[in-house]
Amino acid sequence: MAVKHTSEIKLTVGLDENRVPEALTWSAQDGGVENEEAKAMLLSVWDSKNRESLKIDLWTKDMPVDEMKIFFHQTLSTMADTFMKATQDEKMTATMKDFCDYFSEKMELDKL
Repeated sequence: MAVKHTSEIKLTVGLDENRVPEALTWSAQDGGVENEEAKAMLLSVWDSKNRESLKIDLWTKDMPVDEMKIFFHQTLSTMADTFMKATQDEKMTATMKDFCDYFSEKMELDKL
């Protein structure tokens, strides 16, 4: 199958003198996003040849811990939804969602 269109997602990381992220911005022209600020990002890609996940996890040094907890909870919840779409495995999706509820409860996210 020939590629008929390409779409670019651009991530820019501003670093301090110690190479610690101070600023994150991202652009996705097809999504109408241009240099939007972010405080954290998690990026995973699948290396089919080596059968392994490669990842970049970054957050700015001014990312509040309470926001990081919420970010992780929302990311885990979204991963459960994506897992369902990709595999149609209802039982494991339910288990993942149960964990997300447990995570939220233990992190006391309802109090943040």
